[in-house]
Amino acid sequence: MSTFTLEIVTPERKVYAEDVNMVIVKGAEGELGILANHVPMVTPLRISSITIKKDRADQILAVSGGFVEVRKDKVVILAESAELPESIDEARAQAAKKRAEQRLAGNADEYDFRRAELALQRAMNRLTVKQRG
Repeated sequence: MSTFTLEIVTPERKVYAEDVNMVIVKGAEGELGILANHVPMVTPLRISSITIKKDRADQILAVSGGFVEVRKDKVVILAESAELPESIDEARAQAAKKRAEQRLAGNADEYDFRRAELALQRAMNRLTVKQRG
C-alpha cells in the first residue's frame, strides 16, 4: 500500500512525523479518509480524534481543532493541541469534564455557555481517546 508523510504540529511542538498509509480526520464537512495521492485541499478540523493507519496498525490521537492541509505527497495537521493516549491525564480530563458540565448547568451568558460547551467537547474527546488507546 502506498504511503505519504504525515506531520501533526501544535504551537508548542511537532507531535508526529512519519510515513503512513492513511489518516482519518473530522473536518468541518464531516469525516475524511486521506490516502496517498489525495487531491490537494485545506479544511478546518473539529474537536475529535484522528486515526492513523500504518502497517496494518491503528494509532489514535486527540486533537482540539485546527486545520488539515493535504499536499501531493504530504499531509500537515496544524492543531491547537494534539495528544497521544499515553500522554492524556485521565483524572485531569475527568475534572475538566465535571467543571464544564457545572458551568453548562449554571446560568451563564451565551459566550460563557459556548466556552463551556467547547471545554466539554475537548474533555470528552480526550477521555474517549484515552479509553480507546
